Amino acid sequence: MLIDRSITTLIKDKLAGEPKVIVLYGPRQSGKTVLLNEIARVEKRKQLSLKGEDVRIQEVFSVPRYDTLKSYLGDTEVLIIDEAQKIDNIGSSLKLIFDSSPIHIIVSGSASFDLANKLAEPMTGRATFFTLYPLSVFELDKEEIRFGLDKKLPDLLRFGMYPKIHTLGSEVEKQDYLHSVISTYLYNDLLSFNEIKKPKKILDLLSLLALQIGNEVNIWELSKQLLLDRQTVEKYLDVLEKMFIVINLRGFSRNLRKEITKTSKYYFVDLGLRNALIRNFNPLRLRGDVGGLFENFCVIERMKALSNQRKHANFYFWRTYDQKEIDLIEERDGKLNAFEFKFGDGKIPQATKKEFLHTYPDSTLTLINTENIEESLTR
Repeated sequence: MLIDRSITTLIKDKLAGEPKVIVLYGPRQSGKTVLLNEIARVEKRKQLSLKGEDVRIQEVFSVPRYDTLKSYLGDTEVLIIDEAQKIDNIGSSLKLIFDSSPIHIIVSGSASFDLANKLAEPMTGRATFFTLYPLSVFELDKEEIRFGLDKKLPDLLRFGMYPKIHTLGSEVEKQDYLHSVISTYLYNDLLSFNEIKKPKKILDLLSLLALQIGNEVNIWELSKQLLLDRQTVEKYLDVLEKMFIVINLRGFSRNLRKEITKTSKYYFVDLGLRNALIRNFNPLRLRGDVGGLFENFCVIERMKALSNQRKHANFYFWRTYDQKEIDLIEERDGKLNAFEFKFGDGKIPQATKKEFLHTYPDSTLTLINTENIEESLTR
């Protein structure tokens, strides 16, 4: 089953004009290869689709020599390279190709910093960047949510939004798949990074973060639990962000005396992976972390919704020293949009609402719960 992804049309529109370089980032198993294959399937111009893991491709593209590259490409009009971060000097080779005889180029990568490091200087001013996350709620098959998103929500909170999950039937199959993502892709990716000296420790770090979703994270406490120095923990957290496994929200403030800014919250890009890490796929009625799961789900879905519409925003949480707190602040186009997430019928405390709107009078504050989740997450 081919799932229609929101950014496919945006990429196709880019390909319709003058030659472009398009860079597609995203986590493992988010559907990048399927998307590239779909673009290749409908593309009428002469194209060449390559795999960055192929040693022969690495040999050709790791040495930026125009005669070699031109001979290999021939009269190709659209070049597609999946997992391009596997190729040394890929940025220099693509720059040479594009500057010498412009063609459309699409490259993908699972680790943003690895591919970004190789493309940054050579592709400055030449590339358009897209991020493909796991499925968003409005990319789900309409049949899946025919009775409403709130009815499907328990499964989404337990098994996440990887496209493959939504092709599997039984809960056992879904659990096996998610455990395989950790043991095969995640662990092997961590081993491939030179700066990761102790991949077991970074998996332990992920497990600790999994138990703290929705809460502020204390780096010193993590370093003590992991028996690692603070700098190493911070480096590992940075790697996990750039691998699209977690995202980091910092505290928002324009009034430093009252508002907390120096702590972070970490959320998982996919909750299925999070639940696999702690080996907990229990039904919601048997869990004590439902509020955190719902908050994590809503934060990531807001990010996906804006990313899929090419709307750029900065994301924060808000908390004061007297414990007034709002889950998500979106700073976009000079305006603040605030969101509080409540699983069930919880309300925003009146004191919190009053202080936030008094401090930021031109902002909006929206409560998202299980009753209005569908309309609120996609607007």
